[in-house]
Amino acid sequence: MTTALLIIDVQNDFTEGGALGVTGGDAVARGITAYLRTHKSDYDVVFASRDWHTANSTNGGHIALPPDKPDYVNTWPVHCIAGTPGADYDPGLDASLVDVHIRKGQNVPAYSIFEGTDDSGRSFPQTLDAHHVTDVDVAGIATDYCVRASALDALRSGRRVRVLTDLVAGVAPRTFQTALEELAKAGATLVRS
Repeated sequence: MTTALLIIDVQNDFTEGGALGVTGGDAVARGITAYLRTHKSDYDVVFASRDWHTANSTNGGHIALPPDKPDYVNTWPVHCIAGTPGADYDPGLDASLVDVHIRKGQNVPAYSIFEGTDDSGRSFPQTLDAHHVTDVDVAGIATDYCVRASALDALRSGRRVRVLTDLVAGVAPRTFQTALEELAKAGATLVRS
């Protein structure tokens, strides 16, 4: 059994003050760091994903460029542009604790870490398989979007999945709760860190 932690999109644009800031995002960043400082040995590998969108592009219709207005369902304001401060990890997340960095959303809409690539360009599923990962814990932002999509893809890939419910933050209370219920019904275990 090989266990991984998936840290999903703990980036400046998704924490307080960011383009799509989520309440509690900064606390999640700090919480993940504190958790890893005492539990890193519980994991064989730690992955972290980041949205890494292309500048001056709709990224396959994902970003509404001005003067278009985002609908907050399929299109979003400009966020997490590659190489900008908004795409950086939140300063509360100690990135030195991450073993493998995954970038997603490069010219295409992408919510799940499974749609990303590592620094060598290898797909995340290939990277996960190379580490022989059988079990994953999932933490990060936002529970109702990218955390949900990543956990569902991990389940679909045949892995055991736990969602660390005190290390996630959602866009809205209703959709946060709905996402957790959907994940539990799909087979994820909901636990506190």
